[in-house]
Amino acid sequence: MEITAETVRTKFERALAGDMDALEELIHEDFVQDWPQSGERVRSKAACLAIYRNYPGGSPTLSVRRVTGSGDVWVAEADMMYGDKHVLGVSILEFRDGKLLRQTDYFGDPFPAPAWRSQWVEIVGEPVTA
Repeated sequence: MEITAETVRTKFERALAGDMDALEELIHEDFVQDWPQSGERVRSKAACLAIYRNYPGGSPTLSVRRVTGSGDVWVAEADMMYGDKHVLGVSILEFRDGKLLRQTDYFGDPFPAPAWRSQWVEIVGEPVTA
């Protein structure tokens, strides 16, 4: 299976829609997921699926902003809503044999652009507030 940007988008859509059967097909048996900010590692397909199935209050809503990459390494940027809290996310995704082998996720709170650097930057969208 060739990995494409659509494959990556589909992974997130399936997970958040609760389609565990479809998600299970996409995840490699030797799956590893890292969350560096909390120091956690998920070390198996079964553990990953259990987290999705048991997420308190349901998974956050997610909108994929951009997917870039090629071959077996892809990066997805996303907007996530945990209730009314907006969080920005970046996932580095590595595939093997057409299945997701490794995922590293980084999360950050948005903040407004500081005025002091306004003369050197351009605003390309609405300022984000937390």
